Amino acid sequence: MRRKIPSLQALACFEAAARHESYTRAAQELALTQGAVSRQISSLEEFLGQSLFRRTRHGVALTERGRDYCQQIAPRLQALEQDTLDAMSTHGSGGTLHLAAVPTFATRWLIPRLPQFHAAHPDITVHIDTRTRPFLFADSGFDAALFAGTPEQIAAWAGTLATRLMPEVVLPVCSPALLQGAIALSPTDIAALPLLQQSTRPNAWRQWFEATGVQCENALAGARFEQFSMTAAAAACGLGVALVPRLLVDGELARGELVVACELPLPEDRAVYLLQPQRDDARPALGVFAQWLSDCSAKRD
Repeated sequence: MRRKIPSLQALACFEAAARHESYTRAAQELALTQGAVSRQISSLEEFLGQSLFRRTRHGVALTERGRDYCQQIAPRLQALEQDTLDAMSTHGSGGTLHLAAVPTFATRWLIPRLPQFHAAHPDITVHIDTRTRPFLFADSGFDAALFAGTPEQIAAWAGTLATRLMPEVVLPVCSPALLQGAIALSPTDIAALPLLQQSTRPNAWRQWFEATGVQCENALAGARFEQFSMTAAAAACGLGVALVPRLLVDGELARGELVVACELPLPEDRAVYLLQPQRDDARPALGVFAQWLSDCSAKRD
């Protein structure tokens, strides 16, 4: 049976023109002429029996139907491209894994260890994309995710199986210059210093001060950063004190760029977890990778 699917060339031209709202810029991106893009879109509109663009004084704009159609096909085109790249990049029988991970953990802990995994399993290709918040596996192409959280937060991630990998000890860190010769700072000392805030954990400082019994009116104030790598960099530059997981700043601590300002950790049972969707057809490569992660975590402990 013939499938009711337009040509990929027409879809690619439409998606690029929709993204730019310009036939000219779409043509530049696709290395085609503007006339070729226009003809492909016209053929697509004829195939659909719908107008996808309307002319404006400044070029073209999507119709309502065109906007809806673009939202539907864009992720499918992206997925098709990713599937093709996977097929091109895979050698041997191991297959590929698509992982989601919080950015700083991926760059500072996971990626430096991946050469060991590749040496042991050269037939498995690992792709990593960053995510800072939970998502639905059913709506993504991910095989697993690496996230940190409390047991309650991880349990709330519906439809997943979680494996605890390693504890996440969150401590105040700062530039050695902020210690001014002291060995460490008290919670009262820290309350008087600029506090660096983490966007994904907005209440962390308030929880830390409540646990230490120190009242800090500025617990929610201070410069805010989205990623721990940014927060750690700001602390190393002397902008203030940061609450960060120690495992993410091992390098800065070893080099003396950061010091632990106070040995009192954030009183939460936080850990790094490997999460995967609950299903019976998990890839064998995922089991191999999960075991390797557990072994790496055990060595740290």
